[in-house]
Amino acid sequence: MNIEEVTERAGPRAFSPADDMPDEYREAATRMIQFHANSEVMGGYLDKAFTRHAPSLDRKLACTAKTQDEIGHAQLLYRAAETLGVKTRDEMLDELAAGEGKFLNCFHYPVDSWYEAPMIDFFVDGGAMRRQATLKTTSWEPYAHAMDKVCFEEGFHVKHGESILKELMTSSKAVQERVQETFEEWWPRIVQFFGPPDEDSKHDDFAQAVGLKTASNDYLRQSFLDMYIPKAEKYGLEIPDHPRIEYDEETGRYELEYDDLDWDEFWTIAQNDYEGSEIQIGSRRRRQEAVAWVRSALDDHETRASLAAEAAD
Repeated sequence: MNIEEVTERAGPRAFSPADDMPDEYREAATRMIQFHANSEVMGGYLDKAFTRHAPSLDRKLACTAKTQDEIGHAQLLYRAAETLGVKTRDEMLDELAAGEGKFLNCFHYPVDSWYEAPMIDFFVDGGAMRRQATLKTTSWEPYAHAMDKVCFEEGFHVKHGESILKELMTSSKAVQERVQETFEEWWPRIVQFFGPPDEDSKHDDFAQAVGLKTASNDYLRQSFLDMYIPKAEKYGLEIPDHPRIEYDEETGRYELEYDDLDWDEFWTIAQNDYEGSEIQIGSRRRRQEAVAWVRSALDDHETRASLAAEAAD
């Protein structure tokens, strides 16, 4: 099958590992799913940090559970990527630890306060839900199946973040001001979460043509703004003046001034070359190295078991 036939056939859950696929499709699907899996891992590390900052035992338990969910999502996605036959799970994890694996922009920024928790757990996860819901009909069937579970759990994550935001924004005036300051810092990053404008996206056209993506970056960003700006205002947050976003009365939509965003920083992050990237990636690398002995022991056990089975035969 050539890529033209793939494009013609692309539709909801159209392809499975048993199908004949051109290398171009397999590589594109692997790149996309690996990026998603890496993002789940790195997002989990932010929630791990929030566990330390959480103000109560209940909040700490919720953050711990969310961290476990995110790492579990990553495992599902790495396995879905493996079915394409391009890379193994271990290869993808090694690339992430080596600084070669790419992941979403918001997870390159280290966090150091509880006020940042709703920025990730409500706004970023809310954006993720907008994206992931469209992937339930991606053309790679194992990916679509994984999204059923991921989206179910992400819905709880967004509610968790909304609960934190509500609690903070009904607290003291000083706390509300801190949340507003944090929101102003994170807002441009959140708006860039969906990636570059469609015209500047390197892989968007192909991914949509073969059904890997079912919605463009700009469509998802617009959908997010229309839904989450009213939610932010509901809880008393003021939308920052930068980037400029104007409400169009005729269309009922929020119009974003793309040029107000720092796309140079975005592309630096995309290359894992941002000042915070090494902090985040280094954290992942140290943890992978810390449990290397476990993987080695498991491999040795599997080897001995295999040799024993051969000897018994």
